[in-house]
Amino acid sequence: MARTRKKSVIEQGLLFAAPLAQEALTAGADEAGRGCLAGPVVAAAVIFPDGFDLMGLDDSKVLKADERDRLAAEIRQLATGWGIGLAWMDEISRINILQASLMAMTRAVAAMRVRMKAEGLVPARLLVDGTQIIPPMYFRKFGMPAPEQEAVVDGDALVPAISAASILAKTFRDDLMVKLDARWPEYGFARHKGYGTKEHKEALAKFGPCPLHRIDFKGVLPQKKQEQGWLC
Repeated sequence: MARTRKKSVIEQGLLFAAPLAQEALTAGADEAGRGCLAGPVVAAAVIFPDGFDLMGLDDSKVLKADERDRLAAEIRQLATGWGIGLAWMDEISRINILQASLMAMTRAVAAMRVRMKAEGLVPARLLVDGTQIIPPMYFRKFGMPAPEQEAVVDGDALVPAISAASILAKTFRDDLMVKLDARWPEYGFARHKGYGTKEHKEALAKFGPCPLHRIDFKGVLPQKKQEQGWLC
């Protein structure tokens, strides 16, 4: 159900696209799983029609799981375009978690472009949750011109498209971690989704890391081994 948003938000201005495109609208991007000890970081990008919003849309972190699932289904159905992008553990280790998160967002924009089935269509403006914009060279890796960007602090609570992106990223990642739990059930990924809970840390102490773990993250390896640069 659509509604007019009552919060004060950053206005979603019009966008232009490549000459072949008929229409383009401002995109919002966000990630999930940046602080986890295991699993990929997942990002999403969403374009809503100008002024469009959904009842109950908010930062994914303040929503209950059933609310996120309901909204995720509505977002996929009603958004002008959406996409998901991932960065896995080896890339996180190689370029660091911040850059891996930004690369996952780039992949989400690229996936959105494909899903919209409009050749050459990219957002001319991208609102990114947080304090960092995506390096232009990341877009060039996918053959896309870099859009105008703005980093929006607390954007997942202020901008509808970013709120929607946070919900898609969170629900996709949670579902993925539940599936991966079947491969490594001893860690409890289905319950904590890779975050550093007491249960997770106790499993790490007992079993050591598995291939899903981010080896260079504090708390994954025993302190002594981490200081020595030990890898399994």
